Formats: sequence, C-alpha cells, structure tokens
Amino acid sequence: MSVATASTAPGAAAVAEVPRGERGATRVADRVVAKIAAAAAREALRAAAEGARTGAHATVTVRRRDGRLPFGEAHVHVTVELGHPTPIGARCGAVRRQVTARVRELAGMDVSEVAVEVERLHSPLERDRERVR
Repeated sequence: MSVATASTAPGAAAVAEVPRGERGATRVADRVVAKIAAAAAREALRAAAEGARTGAHATVTVRRRDGRLPFGEAHVHVTVELGHPTPIGARCGAVRRQVTARVRELAGMDVSEVAVEVERLHSPLERDRERVR
C-alpha cells in the first residue's frame, strides 16, 4: 500500500500555491445563529432581573454580503417573556446589545438588525398561582 505525500500527490502544486487562510469555506448555519441569539437573550434577561423567568427563543434570517465580515450579516428576530412590572424598553435594549455582541463574537457575523418581540408578561400573582396547582 502506497501513501501519497503532498509533494507526490496529483495537484499538490495547486494546493501549495493557495495561502492557508484562503482555502475552503466556513458557513455558520442559521439554526446555530438562532441558538446563539436565544442564549444571549436569556443571558441579558437573567443579568437584568435575578430569579426572573427567562423564556426566550429566536428566529434568524441570515444574509451574506461581500466586503463584510467573512461570515455575512444577520437579521435577528428574538421573542421574549418578561416579568411584570418591568421596564420593557430597557430589557429589550439589553437583549439587543447582548445578542449583537454574542453573535458577532461567536459566529463572526455582523448583526444589522435585532427585532425584539415581547410575547408575554408574567405577573408575580400568576407565578404564585402556577406553584399552587
């Protein structure tokens, strides 16, 4: 059995001419970006309110553009559940900042838009009723 080395393998010269950082491609799947965004939203909500419910999930649309970061540009839609009363605008702003930072850091993508939708508000009375059942 013969093992071809880089110098004797067919096409070895072509591989050697391409700089290491320019070979191949990496693509981050939309569902991976969605998981990163949802985790980041939960992080932001957990940091804002100790012991609060942190239900968050995300849907993501990814658009890739030349000249941007190598992995493209993401448009993120995050749906969250918040406790009531709470400063909704401040919580949504914290979610936007955290999602933008984490997607950029972990997926290498530019985030041009983060839309935060508040799906549900939970009151303290509601939480107490759920525990009694």
